[in-house]
Order: sequence, then structure tokens, then C-alpha cells
Amino acid sequence: MQRSGHDRPAPRLPACTIPRSDDADTTAPADPPWRPGGEAGPMPESPAIEVQHLGKQYATGKRAVDDVSFTIERGETFALLGPNGAGKSTTVEILEGYRSRTAGDVRVLGHDPARTSRSHNARIGIVLQTSAESPNVTVAEQLNHFATLYPKHRSIEELLTATGLETQRNTRISRLSGGQRRRVDVALGIIGRPEVLFLDEPTTGFDPEARRQFWDLLRQVQHEGTTILLTTHYLDEAAQLADRAAVIADGKLLDLAPIDEIGEAEARTPRVRWRDDGGELHDERTTDPTALVRSSSAPMHDLEVIRPSLEDVYLDMVGQQ
Repeated sequence: MQRSGHDRPAPRLPACTIPRSDDADTTAPADPPWRPGGEAGPMPESPAIEVQHLGKQYATGKRAVDDVSFTIERGETFALLGPNGAGKSTTVEILEGYRSRTAGDVRVLGHDPARTSRSHNARIGIVLQTSAESPNVTVAEQLNHFATLYPKHRSIEELLTATGLETQRNTRISRLSGGQRRRVDVALGIIGRPEVLFLDEPTTGFDPEARRQFWDLLRQVQHEGTTILLTTHYLDEAAQLADRAAVIADGKLLDLAPIDEIGEAEARTPRVRWRDDGGELHDERTTDPTALVRSSSAPMHDLEVIRPSLEDVYLDMVGQQ
């Protein structure tokens, strides 16, 4: 498994198990050959990630994840959205194999992440919030070191080109900007050509230009067919990159839909706002703002058409909890 982060160990191919966070309950459900419906045997070209009735309850009684289900198809980019403490990180850590579950079934590339093999781990890439690089080595040295861990790794030149780090190849990690270091994180995450890539808040702390450059890089990874699971607090980022999204709050799944269909239909409906001749404010929702304006026989002053963004819909949804 390809990892990037100080709080998690660097990948070691000889290992046959995945390190997990210190949990009070470390027992995971058994891992029989599995496919939806209970039929035995692996399913060819099964979804990249399958989560069925996932639950996580701690010894304190706190239920961090409560009956969450979703499926991510191969080649899809999927955003997991929710406020702090919603259960996003716990869900992703279970999928990565770092944390045990107390209920439900989970499969990543057809395998239970709590019980995986060396060959399976090499098919997964993880980019965490914190960097894993050694500050006193150069970019090229860091990439070369990680490349030795994977038998079918990308070439260093390919990685440098893909991440836009060609001119920084001989620069020490400690001298890179935050955006450049994040690009190194992604290079380390994709170095082994993963089939599934986990990205945890990948652009936190980026300036707007660096964020857009990073999005361009992820689109290239998407184009190669990599399945991406993204957690982010930036709703515009999810709107730019994700095919579908799940919204979680208080451990429960609030919505699961294509990115442009998240939320109630009413919350996504545009609003037309204007003042009449007497100064009275009017505010009306309509699926056809143009038709509404054309049908008005009276003047419409200070006319505005407000189309709700993903952030507007998300805040409306979470605010109701």
C-alpha cells in the first residue's frame, strides 16, 4: 500500500498486514469470499469500493459511523462530505485498513481491508493530510527511495512531469513551498500505479492558484482510470472533481447522489429576487427563471437570479440536522 503521512508508516512490501490505529476493539469480521447477495467467490470487475451497513462504535458508547452504505465504481471519483466529527475520517480509515469496524461489510477491490495481502496493498495509494517526506533529501531522492518498494512503479521522470516538479528534482524537500510538497505527496501516492487512491483533505492550506494546479493533476490521474475517494472541506473542490458524493453527519448518511443532484430538489432550485415599483421585495423559486421574468407584466427592479451552489445545498442539508 502506498502511503503518504507522518502519522502513518511508510509502505513496506514485505509486510502482509496493514498497520491500524490504536483501537479498543481490534477484532474485525471474518473475510469470506464475498459478493453482493451473499454468493461465494470473487466477482470479476466488482466495484472498486463497497460499503454495506458500516458501523463503528467505541468502548465509550460513541457511535462514530451508523449504518452507512455506498458503492464506488471503478474509475469513479467519489467525494465524502460532512462537518468535523461527522464520521468521514473514521469511514475512510476503515477502508484504508487503519481502523476496525464493529458492524457491516466493507470491500476494497474485492478484499476486506482489515485482512489484506501484500499484492492487494500495492494496488492502493493513500495521500494523508500531513506529509511523509524526509526534509533533508531531494525530490528525486525521495521518489527513487519509494520506487524501490514497488515492482511496477512509474518512472521518476514520469512522476516529475505529471506533478510539475521537473525544475525541483534536485531541490531539498525542506525548501519546497506547501503546494510543491503536496505535489510530492501525490507523486508518492501514485508511484505504484494504484487502482484506488485515497485523498484526505488534499488541498488544505493551498492558495487558489496551487489548488487549481492540483486539480489539473488529479484530472490526469482520473483520466488514467484511477478510482479516487476524496474527503474535502472545500465544496467547490468536490463540485470540480467528483462524479458522485455522499454527505455524512453525526455518523449517518444524509444523501448519496451525483454531485449535481446532492440535496433536496427544492434546495437546488434557482431563486429569482426583485423589487416592484413600491419597493417590496419578492423572492420566488423556479426551474425556469427566464420564463418567470418574461411573464411579468410589471417592472422588476434590482433583479437577481440566484443559482444555489453545492455549498449552499450542503449547508442547508447539514443545518437541518
